[in-house]
Amino acid sequence: MTPQPEATTSEPRNTRLALALLRRAAAPEHRHLWQGTLWLIVAAALEALGPLLGKQLIDQYLLPRQLELSAMVWLLVGIFTVGVTASVLRYFQLTRFAGVAMRSVRRLREQVYGHVLRLPMSFFDKAITGQLVSRVTNDTEQVKNLYVQVLFVMLDSSIVVLGAIVAMAWLDWRLMLIVLGLIPAAAVIVWFYQRASAPAVARAREKRSDINAQMAESISGMAVLQASNAEARFRARFGATNAQHYEARMAELRANAWLLRPMLDLLNVLLLVLVIYAFGLRQLDGLQVGVLYAFVAYIGRVVDPLIQITLQFSQLQQAVVAASRVNTLLQEARPVALGGNQRISSGQVSMSGLNFGYDPQHPVLRELNLEIPAGSFYGVVGHTGSGKSTLLSLLLRFYTAQSGSIAIDGTPLAAFGDDDFRADVGLVPQDPFLLAASVRENIAMGRQLSDAQVEAAARAAHCHDFVMQLEQGYATPLGEGGARLSVGQKQLIAIARALAEQPRILFLDEATAHIDSETEQIVQLALNDLRGRVTIIAIAHRLSTIRDADSIIVLNHGRIDEQGNHAQLMEIDGGLYQRLYAMQQLGE
Repeated sequence: MTPQPEATTSEPRNTRLALALLRRAAAPEHRHLWQGTLWLIVAAALEALGPLLGKQLIDQYLLPRQLELSAMVWLLVGIFTVGVTASVLRYFQLTRFAGVAMRSVRRLREQVYGHVLRLPMSFFDKAITGQLVSRVTNDTEQVKNLYVQVLFVMLDSSIVVLGAIVAMAWLDWRLMLIVLGLIPAAAVIVWFYQRASAPAVARAREKRSDINAQMAESISGMAVLQASNAEARFRARFGATNAQHYEARMAELRANAWLLRPMLDLLNVLLLVLVIYAFGLRQLDGLQVGVLYAFVAYIGRVVDPLIQITLQFSQLQQAVVAASRVNTLLQEARPVALGGNQRISSGQVSMSGLNFGYDPQHPVLRELNLEIPAGSFYGVVGHTGSGKSTLLSLLLRFYTAQSGSIAIDGTPLAAFGDDDFRADVGLVPQDPFLLAASVRENIAMGRQLSDAQVEAAARAAHCHDFVMQLEQGYATPLGEGGARLSVGQKQLIAIARALAEQPRILFLDEATAHIDSETEQIVQLALNDLRGRVTIIAIAHRLSTIRDADSIIVLNHGRIDEQGNHAQLMEIDGGLYQRLYAMQQLGE
């Protein structure tokens, strides 16, 4: 399934998905969350205590002119102490929450990356690389804002508002009701903001993914792009996408400018007018001036947090969309992990009645029956679309056949555990995949291999000599994609990697298609050394690579059209292999 933006997902469902994702990733941090929340409540209570002490100072000492210095000093010290203590508590608890947020996002990012690594190959057949990168990097980073805004601002501000409301209710519940009216008014503003900004936020996230996808696509195909003189066309396409992203972001910012801070500032002014007017309707005495002071102070403690909460809804809106996109990726079905304890012992491969199609209505392989003895060298050839690479994908368990069976050493393919199966088979792809790392790291590929094992694999692939000629030998960094090596050298490193764990079966997927004749001869030497010890199944476009194979399978429209060694197939007048060989010889 191709990753798609979540623009059509309903807002309530988006919010539920985001909060569920937040809860799962932060589950190991529940003790820190509860402790932090408790101390924030204590800090809010201390902050609410400050205006009450100020009211007492005004009502009992300043207005009656009872200037008891010691008592007034203690009240001033108390006001200062509760303010400082509340600030220190809030600082340490918000720092604690920052750690919770960063650790949770780290776990989430590792979870998403690990999930992507285990997705079936059918997913990557349709997935767009740039969008996947955006999911793992940009979207998980945006989810971090969800933690930050929810834990830092919204939780903290909500506790402060609650503390101020309780203190005002204790002083004068009627005036508290006037101030309490600000909360539903703010909720209405936020509701209108969400309605106005949600489509724009979703479009902006979608267009950002498109920008990443176009960048990745252009960089990976830069040579073709420049050779085709397509720079102007691609720049125009990128400019159009970038303009759409700009318009979506501007629509979101316009909603922010109209509906967030300006509206709440207006409500703040109206609230102050109402509270002062309500005081003006009373028969005032000196004792009520302290209440007025406390209410004015509490209004600031209500309005400022509400403003902070509403200002975060822009980031929160983006984080909700990003969390929904990450959640959609995590919901992609992974193949069931196989945990059998079977190991490949000799490497005999058998296929019976094999049928497969990426679309079941259009089969690629049809009623395939084949026996490959252990330790033999079998080649698979055929025209483009004949099913060669599909057969290899089935043997590697990248896909599962719709009908028929595959067995190794008489054991069904599904009976082998994932780890053991991958250790017992090796793959040399057509385009070698090399890390921007050293030769040793590229051969070991994260496996715990000793230097002796790495060198033995390199010798088996006949690449030890050229590696030792590099300036740092096996420690030489190869650059991105092995930029410092020739195509042939890259392929020899890929063969060494496939042989590093001494597999029982070695698959080659047109491994000599892009290398020169000299390197092809080195590959043939390596394959000859393995004969009798390792079962070799080589898909070959260059027929000279499998000329000495024990048997050559000729596929035609998903069926075995011919089978035999090179000499036997060349004796079939008008046969497909004979024609393929003649055409290749003519081309050379």
